[in-house]
Amino acid sequence: MTLDPQVEQYRAERERQRVTPLYELTLAQARAEDLRSIQDAAGDPEPVAEVYDADASGVPVRVYRPATATTDVLVYFFGGGWTLGTIDTADAICRRLTNATGCVTVAVGYRLAPEWKFPAAVHDCHAATRWVAEQDWAGHVAVGGDSAGGNLAASVALLARDNGPRLVHQLLVYPNTDHRADTASLRDNTDRYLFNRHSVAWYWDNYLADPADGADPLASPLRATDHGGLPAATIITAEYDPLRDEGEAYARALAEAGVPTELTRFPGMAHGFFTMFGVLPAATRAVAIAAARLRAAFTDADRDGRTG
Repeated sequence: MTLDPQVEQYRAERERQRVTPLYELTLAQARAEDLRSIQDAAGDPEPVAEVYDADASGVPVRVYRPATATTDVLVYFFGGGWTLGTIDTADAICRRLTNATGCVTVAVGYRLAPEWKFPAAVHDCHAATRWVAEQDWAGHVAVGGDSAGGNLAASVALLARDNGPRLVHQLLVYPNTDHRADTASLRDNTDRYLFNRHSVAWYWDNYLADPADGADPLASPLRATDHGGLPAATIITAEYDPLRDEGEAYARALAEAGVPTELTRFPGMAHGFFTMFGVLPAATRAVAIAAARLRAAFTDADRDGRTG
């Protein structure tokens, strides 16, 4: 396969403009550019019935409500290598998922590295998820996220298995799963004008206070000794993504542990495509897949009588 023509066009425009990779900018520049590029690629944000900010046990969150009353909730963690991103980064995707799934979506404003190293972000995300599950408007709770947000969703699922709350699904979109990954996709993706192996290394360097911390399953979920008893998973990967192989390895690990897992690889796509529905039709298809599987998970939980 080759890059999707629209992804190739996007890449060529970045090359024409000689866009500097985020890892070569100052931290402030990288954060501003990351937000700008994500908002530009997402297009006009969809309206939802209600949006409001709240405090979740000291962690800022933003709550998105659909037009139809529901107690199904998706807790969503934005991407950005644990270093970039804000609740605003996830605004467009949370609106899309709220409308497409028909659930409440809660975006979590976890602490960022390098100011706050691992495991601060994991603890924030778990605390916010517990807070959501304790609200009287919440019934069935799922977690999800893209890139580093997918990593955090997987880590929260591991924590919640033993410490609560009960989760009905985990949506992992091209997640980091192993700090020490040495995969073909990581080695092959070196293109300066797309997310590449140097991007991955920069993010890990910002996130971990000590490289040894990368062995912790809450940093590298693939390294957990037991994946049994975790919530069913939807994992979405992109063909031209340095994280492709470790995301797919995590899907295999879950399936081998008896966790119902559905993996979808999008051919021709690069890292980041999931939130680029303003320019890539494949993003719309990916969101539709994620929403369908979340709806099924919430329906199954209703039938089984499971609650948070």
